[in-house]
Amino acid sequence: MRAQSLMRTFAIGATVCATAAGLAACGSSDDDSTSTSAPAATSASTAASTTAAADNSDVGKVAVLLPDTQSSVRWETADRPLLEAAFKAAGVPVEIQNAQGDKSTQQQQAEQAITNGAKILLLTNLDSGSGAAIEKQAAAKGVKTIDYDRLTLGGAADYYVSFDNVKVGELQGKGLVDCLKASGATNPVVAELNGSPDDNNATLFAQGYNSVLDPLYKSGDLTKGPNQSVPDWDNQQALTIYEQMLQKTGNKIDGVLAANDGLANSVISAEKSHKLKPVPVTGQDATTQGLQNILVGDQCMTVYKAIKAEADAASKLAIALAKGEQPEAGLVNGKSDDGSRQVPSVLLTPVAVTKDNIKDTVLADGFVTRDDLCAGKFADACTKAGI
Repeated sequence: MRAQSLMRTFAIGATVCATAAGLAACGSSDDDSTSTSAPAATSASTAASTTAAADNSDVGKVAVLLPDTQSSVRWETADRPLLEAAFKAAGVPVEIQNAQGDKSTQQQQAEQAITNGAKILLLTNLDSGSGAAIEKQAAAKGVKTIDYDRLTLGGAADYYVSFDNVKVGELQGKGLVDCLKASGATNPVVAELNGSPDDNNATLFAQGYNSVLDPLYKSGDLTKGPNQSVPDWDNQQALTIYEQMLQKTGNKIDGVLAANDGLANSVISAEKSHKLKPVPVTGQDATTQGLQNILVGDQCMTVYKAIKAEADAASKLAIALAKGEQPEAGLVNGKSDDGSRQVPSVLLTPVAVTKDNIKDTVLADGFVTRDDLCAGKFADACTKAGI
């Protein structure tokens, strides 16, 4: 896998992120396998599509291809409505579909969208192999592609919109180190629970946090413990993997670099089932559950990636392409290496979130509401945190 370029213009990222709201998550891949068309799934969640805006012969149709709901609920609860609203407001016809984790379904959805007249694909791939196949087929038919959130390695995307994912990992690594210092642990053993092995974003996250942790392993300030990836970001598999890590180390793990909030919650669940004292655990996505875990002291930090900013940038690019226009000046602020090309990119800025700045970040942006965050047993923790 290759790491994306970190080139970006901070001012642009800050301007876009200042308006952010929504939920966030992660993912991509470098699986070189391709998939063939299969019959469409019969479930409503898999086959459902949303069409917005009336047909306009002067404007190209956009097809949005979302990946699943397993890796994150964000795709349906945040990305779909945000994108749909943006295209509707611009008068650009759009069809939004979710493959529900099936690569063959996503490829079939792409083929059908092109047959139905789509001129732009906004794609969140399930892995780079199947994503590259979709993009190359699209390019052969004159259809432009935007990689959304996940870079397709070896693909043919015209643009890529995401966050600076190496920076995400750096924030996680620094956050874990700070929390370990605050815990007073001496030569702490650190376990790493990485994202999906076929996810290019997971590789970039790891590049970021290992740039922080590896020098400390080398110096002896930290001791590297078990290190394992979690297939498909599956939280149940993460629970099993972490249980095995505890068994292997005799429960002697002092901190965990967990690549997102779902994996972090699996760590927390395992610790509680073993009646162990909470250890510093990182996360990502600023999910309500992750933020609640932070408020009660079960999780150390998370990373906030404002989906509204990402959806806004992607829709602006797609709308410009649909209308035969150039992207607005300054929107594209970097390039990302897909293994064979430098893909023009919009790289947004992530933010580290701890108990001390929940109020000033995700709550201030409307990313989560106080009512949801402070519901039930979390009310007291919110009060104590000044929320």
